[in-house]
Amino acid sequence: QVQLVESGGGLVQAGGSLRLSCAASGSIRSFNVMGWYRQAPAKRRELVARMTSGGSTNYVDSVKGRFAISRDNAKNTVYLQMNNLKPEDTAVYYCNTNILGYDYWGPGTQVTVSS
Repeated sequence: QVQLVESGGGLVQAGGSLRLSCAASGSIRSFNVMGWYRQAPAKRRELVARMTSGGSTNYVDSVKGRFAISRDNAKNTVYLQMNNLKPEDTAVYYCNTNILGYDYWGPGTQVTVSS
């Protein structure tokens, strides 16, 4: 019913930038909360950033000041601008939304930051 597809991942050197995109299709609505999660090797999945339809945002402490989440409701797309990337940011990044208590996930996009 709802599909999420991430894009924009890749290999970047420390200090560089990437912008991830998550394209949503199906029954997604502009009022749904959208978020970015990541899972690094040997680590648990963690919430990186989230944004409500009203513009409220939350970030994990490790990315504050470096990452910014945004959304374009007309395009059903959420973005994650990642600046000053660090090797510890290396992970698979997943787009997420929750609709009526059900979590939807994209397949993920790999971000690799070399030192």
